Amino acid sequence: MRPRIHVSVWGEPAPSAPAILVHGTFTWGTLAFAHQRPLARHRRLLLPDRRGFGTSPDLDGGDVTSDYRIDAEDILGLMTGGAHLVGHSYGGTVAMLAAAAHPDRIRSLTLIEPCAHTVAADEPVVARAIEDGRRFMADARRGTPEEYVDVAYGDRRRPEPADRLLRAARTALHERPCWLADLPTEPLARLDVPKLVIVGGWETVPPGYLPGMADVMRAVCGRVAERIGARLVRVPGAAHEPHREQPDTVNALLAELWSGAPDGSGSG
Repeated sequence: MRPRIHVSVWGEPAPSAPAILVHGTFTWGTLAFAHQRPLARHRRLLLPDRRGFGTSPDLDGGDVTSDYRIDAEDILGLMTGGAHLVGHSYGGTVAMLAAAAHPDRIRSLTLIEPCAHTVAADEPVVARAIEDGRRFMADARRGTPEEYVDVAYGDRRRPEPADRLLRAARTALHERPCWLADLPTEPLARLDVPKLVIVGGWETVPPGYLPGMADVMRAVCGRVAERIGARLVRVPGAAHEPHREQPDTVNALLAELWSGAPDGSGSG
């Protein structure tokens, strides 16, 4: 049996269903969703650290340091009583797999810039991004975690603690690529709960992202929303991290979605 992952809990137990926020790569729960803490005034928030990130244990065995399939199993273990599910980037892949595996546990589903590239792989811009991603990661894996941090952050301020960031880089270098995941959209289309896909406006592209990322994420998010029957919302002034770059807008969207979901609370 695998050791349990670490989960930060914000807010007190309540009769309403909790929300589980699943972070992307190169980060951890409380860092990725720091700006969503005000939402814990009305609903309990669970912030898991995926394996190999934050203070969760490493993924044992093999050359893969992080695996969206195992992450989905971990998240499902937190959802036995039902929960609202939010996933960003790599966490969006995890959320889609968890929701498809056990739709009965989902009260609402929010995907923030999900890297679900295979859903839109017939789009030329996405197909090119998949190949570019393969080459980029092959080159990055020849370097060190310290060099990967430099590529990702450049001259920007780096989050603390430094050892946790370096661990996140080491894990990210050898994780199973979420943009190659085979994602079932049919079960999510049948899911009769509020569903939301959030995409950044991408007016500017921050350092650390491959060229063309804006077009790729617009294509991927649009296709995912269409396939699963979700509302698609573009957030101006944000790129790949709308929940961090425009938190007030995203928090309002989440509170509205949760308040309209069938969990008997009526509160956001």
